[in-house]
Amino acid sequence: MDTPNTTTDAGIPAPSDDHSLTVGSDGPILLQDHYLIQKMAQFNRERVPERVVHAKGAGAHGTFEVFPDAETPAWTKADFLQPGKKTEMFARFSTVAGELGSADTVRDPRGFSLKFYTDEGNYDLVGNNTPIFFVKDPNKFQDFIHSQKRRSDTGRRDNNMQWDFWTLRRESTHQVAFLMSDRGTPRTLRNMNGYGSHTFTWINAEGEAFYVKYHFKTDQGIDNFTAEEADQHTMVDADFHRADLWNAIEGGNFPSWTLEMQIMPVDEVDDYRFNPFDLTKVWPHSDYPPVKIGRMTLNRNPSDYFAEVEQAAFEPSNMVPGIEASPDKMLLGRLFSYPDTHRHRIGANYMQLPINRPKAEVNSYNKDGQMRYENPGDPVYAPNSVGGPHADEERFGEDFTPTVQGHFTREPARQHSPEDNDTAQVTSFWEQVLTEDERTNMVSNIVGHAGADEVTDEMKERVISYWTDVADDLGKRVADGLRADADETAGDNR
Repeated sequence: MDTPNTTTDAGIPAPSDDHSLTVGSDGPILLQDHYLIQKMAQFNRERVPERVVHAKGAGAHGTFEVFPDAETPAWTKADFLQPGKKTEMFARFSTVAGELGSADTVRDPRGFSLKFYTDEGNYDLVGNNTPIFFVKDPNKFQDFIHSQKRRSDTGRRDNNMQWDFWTLRRESTHQVAFLMSDRGTPRTLRNMNGYGSHTFTWINAEGEAFYVKYHFKTDQGIDNFTAEEADQHTMVDADFHRADLWNAIEGGNFPSWTLEMQIMPVDEVDDYRFNPFDLTKVWPHSDYPPVKIGRMTLNRNPSDYFAEVEQAAFEPSNMVPGIEASPDKMLLGRLFSYPDTHRHRIGANYMQLPINRPKAEVNSYNKDGQMRYENPGDPVYAPNSVGGPHADEERFGEDFTPTVQGHFTREPARQHSPEDNDTAQVTSFWEQVLTEDERTNMVSNIVGHAGADEVTDEMKERVISYWTDVADDLGKRVADGLRADADETAGDNR
């Protein structure tokens, strides 16, 4: 069978696949061997900087289809959310704290990022497999991530450093409880839910606004590893989740998730018992029952991992008409942070990469920069009088503009009621959501993590206090476990 000729990246036939150009067979290599130079220079640049967070991931293509009987027109005019509408999309799942080579099954939240290629432009939903997060103000996000990464001196991760941050920021308790439960080690990416986590704003065609939360419920059922099972898979196959997702789709076992929405009329915000924009809290389903909207199905594997999964760029600021932000402070911070990191990581023109390129027509005045391969042409400025595109503020400006007043300040959001605190919902999670077996596993996971050699005795007492604030019996069980662990260690050292 005839095979094609190897070429340079410019399409020029390559002189050799095997041998450099030298002075004689044993002589020095010549600088004029441009093909060798190209191969070496390209290889040196194969790796773009990895994501600071969510570095290790897997992804797949699919579709999102709104149920024919969905009542979405009552809440949003977003075209891709109208009854019966089917939209191409791409999903990326990830661990948060680990690097590119880390194991899939370690205890960690999982990223759950979705890109919908709608007729009105890309809509990105950048969430996690938990409905809440560790902090509620973007000013603390960088500090939180630093505490979960590696120490500057040893280059190692440090459990004492993690607990130091968590116990000093009690708002983290809800998410840490999720993390330390079996939900921190999902069995597969297919067996976990995904959440938009933040509160968003939907606006309907009449201009009415609603605050909403996204819940993608796995149709495969929730299934988690115990800590022991997760550790075993970490040793056997560091890419277990990536392999499972790929093999399921390759075998025609297409995973799916049902989108359910919680919807709150905007006039109920002020009197609601919790701050609805606090990312460390959930809206109880008894207050706002989830409404089924549609189904996401993943049915096609990437053909090139780097081009599609690694270079996929999700940003919460990509919101189509009918969807807007909310006063959620973490969301507002992420509107800047995500596109900014993409410009650093993969270049200013990352939106022209095929995986990020919208299906809708692009009419932008942005131009030039590294790796730009398509410029808008003249005119390159607005306003202009020569027929260039113009923004239709009446049709596509902000639909919902709530009144805001107050002095510049740096302080927490207003507490809505005495139960609007950092532990009330965590107590409910411990007492009402988890089974007794799950509570036992959670205590074991906490004790195992906080009992690490680097965790100081003073820090262990802070950990006990941290969980006692949630529930007395939880604090006691953690204390008993840590002290038993300490006694066992002391016995081993005798």
